[in-house]
Amino acid sequence: MTRVLEGLKPERVFYYFEEISKIPRCSFKEEKISNFLKEFGESHKLDTYQDEALNIIIKKPGTKGYENSPTVVLQGHMDMVCEKDDGVDHDFSKDPIKLKVEGDFVKAQGTTLGGDNGIAVAMALAILEAEDIDHPPLEVVITTNEESGMDGAKALDPKLIHGRILINIDSDEEGVVLAGCAGGERNKVSLPISWEDIDLEDKVIYSITVSGLLGGHSGLEIDKGRGNANKILARTLSFVKDECFSLRLAYIEGGSKANAIPRNGRAIIVLDKEDEDRALEAIEGVEELIYNELKDNEPAFKLKVEKLEDNINKVLSEDTYSRLISILTLIPTGVQSMSKEMEGLVESSCNLAVVKIAGDKIIVESSIRSSKEILKENLSKQIKTVTDIAKAEMESYGSYPAWEFKENSNIREIFKKVYKDLYGEDLRVATIHAGLECGIFAEKFPHMDMISFGPNMYGAHTPEEKLSISSTERTYNLLLNVLKEIK
Repeated sequence: MTRVLEGLKPERVFYYFEEISKIPRCSFKEEKISNFLKEFGESHKLDTYQDEALNIIIKKPGTKGYENSPTVVLQGHMDMVCEKDDGVDHDFSKDPIKLKVEGDFVKAQGTTLGGDNGIAVAMALAILEAEDIDHPPLEVVITTNEESGMDGAKALDPKLIHGRILINIDSDEEGVVLAGCAGGERNKVSLPISWEDIDLEDKVIYSITVSGLLGGHSGLEIDKGRGNANKILARTLSFVKDECFSLRLAYIEGGSKANAIPRNGRAIIVLDKEDEDRALEAIEGVEELIYNELKDNEPAFKLKVEKLEDNINKVLSEDTYSRLISILTLIPTGVQSMSKEMEGLVESSCNLAVVKIAGDKIIVESSIRSSKEILKENLSKQIKTVTDIAKAEMESYGSYPAWEFKENSNIREIFKKVYKDLYGEDLRVATIHAGLECGIFAEKFPHMDMISFGPNMYGAHTPEEKLSISSTERTYNLLLNVLKEIK
């Protein structure tokens, strides 16, 4: 059977990328991919460990002349964000990712690609199987559930790791190495619902759908001025309610992942027939306002209104509706502060990520990121204050630390030297607003020398995700030459 990625270079990297794309690996559901990696290590007669969190550690001795070189940890994560376009028939629990090649890019058909962070796994496997690559002793560490709280890295037993140089392959811009990242946490607000029966006589039912937004990684794209479907829904409902007091809310949902800017949202409302025309005019007006605000960054934004014939028999009480709109309006979203130390770097942000009805509660999830712990705590307190005012409950979870920049780093200097030798250009050193597992490794191993790098990828956490083929080849070549330099 012909392979979709056959002929792409580096050949074995793309071979393994295609292999792991066949295996389900959404966050929290990594058993199959973890077992695949375990079987790989054992079949290659390498020391292989699978812990209770399903993390995989595979160790390989240094090649001839490198037996006594410093041990290097190659690190990435096996899980991926599972998102798909509306109308795409794909079951992430069993269906393989359908790969395609478009010019210089590998993409998926209607879903996220999983380049984040499948490319790290593929590079590591290609190195582990090779017999013609010079390298120091290696400890390949592939963690679970990075995308939804970094639980794998947190659970990792530090006694299993002996290397004190870590190369994280979870960045997405060639020619840049990362030497610091933001910390973060997630918050879940639970609002009890008081339902009320409703008589549909002289009533009309409409759905309001937000679509066409780009979404994206809630760290990397938070400063791009992209629309947030949950905020847009709340704003629309408030605007229409001001014009039509009869509006009652029967259903609301928006977003699907705490670490992705929500692209879609939907609400179902019930109105008095006499308010129908005024409501439609109000929705048209708010759509025009929002479109004019977002048109430079979100040209495909749409606010669709559709009349329904559903047999709805209950709606949220006026009190529940009011408290929900307060929560959605007051929880901060977007960039909250910019770094004074590093120009252009987002210092703190919040993403109002998910709104959904679960039984008799409305769940509102947010993700906070900050390079400073005090700002992370302040944003969490702000959400807690909103929660208290709305008489709801808040739970914080998935907290992870920032990775602080260090002035001196030997591995960083090796990367800079090798990159200059290979490509004749200076390697740029930066920090990032997204979270990396390096922060957790820095806590577990305070003296570990760390760096993060990777090939060009775009649209992470969205169905538009794509991985550059040529950049992957250059980045892999860089990694091999860096390993060769560590003696």
